[in-house]
Amino acid sequence: MHEAMFWEKLDDDRVRCGLCRHACIIPPGRRGICGVRENQGGKLFSLVYGRLIAENVDPIEKKPLFHYLPGSRSYSIATVGCNFRCCHCQNAEISQWLHSKREIPGRHVAPEEVVRQALAAGCRSISYTYTEPTIFYEYAYDTAVLAHEKGLGNVFVSNGYTSTAALEKIAPVLDAVNVDLKGFTETFYREVIGATLAGVLATLRDYRRLGTWLEVTTLVIPGRNDGDEELAAIARFIADELGPQVPWHVTAFYPTYKMLDSPPTPVTTLVRARGIGLDAGLKHVYVGNIHDATGENTYCPKCGELLIERRGFRLGRLRLEKGACPVCRTPLAGVWE
Repeated sequence: MHEAMFWEKLDDDRVRCGLCRHACIIPPGRRGICGVRENQGGKLFSLVYGRLIAENVDPIEKKPLFHYLPGSRSYSIATVGCNFRCCHCQNAEISQWLHSKREIPGRHVAPEEVVRQALAAGCRSISYTYTEPTIFYEYAYDTAVLAHEKGLGNVFVSNGYTSTAALEKIAPVLDAVNVDLKGFTETFYREVIGATLAGVLATLRDYRRLGTWLEVTTLVIPGRNDGDEELAAIARFIADELGPQVPWHVTAFYPTYKMLDSPPTPVTTLVRARGIGLDAGLKHVYVGNIHDATGENTYCPKCGELLIERRGFRLGRLRLEKGACPVCRTPLAGVWE
């Protein structure tokens, strides 16, 4: 048991959680939407502090982060739980665990041990991923502070629903984030995700304001969020409000969890989405979850020179010189050192 951060006491021993944008009001003995923060006698506790359900060494490209230390490895960790209810969740067996079971699984690993293992594995960063890192924020924060002291980077792979106060606290030790912008209508977020689009957009604006390196991913689902108008709206939002240098990853959906009746995303749809993003003024749009001969590579936004070659999560040629194009000397946005 670990007392939670970001909560306030209400009447009748209720508490209001301020960690994410759901702002759950939780009566005594109950848990918030995430299933892992519980009101015990008028105090809010995290039930997953140090309870790892997954730990792996991953290529940073798997997050996906294409403009953050390319070719490096990231020590990736997660606990159970999530504050979303995505019908197409690829990790539902751990993110939605607590909706069918009450107990909290996981191996206890202290923050110091996570940092030690990351260093021993030759990783350059720690990624808080697989499930939503916001719901194990206290554990992630303590680990991130220690990692930062040891020269390791810290990465969130997030659904983008963290509160402003929580983001502002962790921002000094958070180096990069990939946020899922899952669609661009409130109807989609309400029916498929169990959240609000407005909350995600507010979080994205916060990340941009705080200066954390940001990349955005949209899983393109046939018949759900693959229309030209919606894809163009996402691209315009990124270009206009986050910046045209922010990479956008458009990735393929495969039937899973509660969306087994939806077909996989055709390659042609992702190629079309990439074109829409480039037409909207984005400098870097990437195709993911499938192989595309050009859609995975990074090109100079000025002269078009191939700068970073990729195939899946494997890195090919890397031709940056001090973070810039070797031909025209245009700086490439990202974190390269």
